[in-house]
Amino acid sequence: MEDIILEMINITKTFPGVKALNNVNLRVKKGEIHALVGENGAGKSTLMKVLSGVYPHGTYTGDIRYNGELCEFKDIKSSEKVGIVIIHQELALIPYLSIAENIFLGNEQGKNGLIDWHATTAHTQELLAKVGLKESPQTLITNIGVGKQQLVEIAKALAKKVQLLILDEPTAALNEDDSANLLNLLLEFKKQGISSILISHKLNEVSKVADSITILRDGATIETIDVQTEPVTEDRIIKGMVGRELTDRFPKRDVVIGDVIFEVKNWDVYHPLHGDRKIINDVNLTVRQGEVVGIAGLMGSGRTELVMSIFGRSYGQKISGHVYKNGQEVHLTDVSKAIENGVAYVTEDRKQYGLILIDDIKRNSTLANLNKISNRYIIDENKEIVEVEKSRRQLNIKCSSILQPTVNLSGGNQQKVVLSKWIFTEPDVLILDEPTRGIDVGAKYEIYTIINNLAKAGKGIVLISSELPEILGMSDRIYVMSEGRITGEMSQSEATQEKIMRHVINR
Repeated sequence: MEDIILEMINITKTFPGVKALNNVNLRVKKGEIHALVGENGAGKSTLMKVLSGVYPHGTYTGDIRYNGELCEFKDIKSSEKVGIVIIHQELALIPYLSIAENIFLGNEQGKNGLIDWHATTAHTQELLAKVGLKESPQTLITNIGVGKQQLVEIAKALAKKVQLLILDEPTAALNEDDSANLLNLLLEFKKQGISSILISHKLNEVSKVADSITILRDGATIETIDVQTEPVTEDRIIKGMVGRELTDRFPKRDVVIGDVIFEVKNWDVYHPLHGDRKIINDVNLTVRQGEVVGIAGLMGSGRTELVMSIFGRSYGQKISGHVYKNGQEVHLTDVSKAIENGVAYVTEDRKQYGLILIDDIKRNSTLANLNKISNRYIIDENKEIVEVEKSRRQLNIKCSSILQPTVNLSGGNQQKVVLSKWIFTEPDVLILDEPTRGIDVGAKYEIYTIINNLAKAGKGIVLISSELPEILGMSDRIYVMSEGRITGEMSQSEATQEKIMRHVINR
């Protein structure tokens, strides 16, 4: 008989108005990497929250067997006590504490109420060596990048003597090198007998490291594939996830490109805290009506800093240069001025900057253009409902009602609400910063369709993406950025991944 570390049997979890999990079954072997895939809202994160005690026993039905024993976890501490550790997509580190303090927070080294800092530092060094991180234990979290923060979270899990490590979209915010390092680390853990459950929308990564793949759709188990014995293709996984074959990842669009609608000239930006450090250096770009302009580059290349500084000077200091709309210079000195001039920006971080998560879909959707639904500064609630319902239908936002809190939506539907908010401002130029980060292939296709419809309506679209296939599949023209400069420009017909990467490297 196979050595099984985890069985989740007929797990059912209900929220008001929706059955999030419906008799889900999951079986994980000892020392394997088990991928859990599905569309946003399929129930992956909910299932892992049931397993880890975030949703305690009694709030769901079904059984959890861990190392052969029936478990009834009341909270996260009780699951961690037996070696189950979950690392959420939003990292739970405290920026202004050191690496050592974060790793042992709640698990302090010492006795009689006193922390043994010598032991804490020594243990931290051992753990950092295991995950391949060479930082000092005293380094503050705020001073290291997201990739290294992810390794700190894993070191924190190792400190809790993890046997089953759950990673929820661990590479969503990482570049290719950091993603590869993390996946190699999982393979190393596998050799040490540690089991992993990997939730990911990046199917190429799943195919690379997973021993088994369980597909969820609409809160139910579709199938579990044994990678060692069965042929696995991305097309098979996608069909299981979305219930249909997705023959073309990028919807076709009839491109009708007009005149230049938006232009940036000689744009320079300095760091908001370090005034002598130039972040954006003499950038020039144009966007035409009906055109999707992609901006490619590695994380840290200056893409987000560029568009944020353009959008109401939301980033940086000592900003200089010129912005033109339809040939006339405009001064986007703050966000309100940018909106008034028909420029909108969909941030890469929808949860922190894009949405008020505790508020409902209705308010989030209209927040950026209250004048449209107001009369003498008083909101016309009936008009607001009509407008938001129209947006919900157009963007196919899946929700119980427009009064549903956005925090309870899947990532893909949250992203649609952010899009609806900025489309509601009736922009001529829409800047999209990583618009499909952390969402599944089905939801991505819907976002792509929305982008194409906006371009067809004559909008100018700026698309930032770290996924080169997305840049190549959606853009009419591509700029490449590196170290705050534009290092290349090419049309879709001449662009390739290799050519883009050459411009990234050859600064």
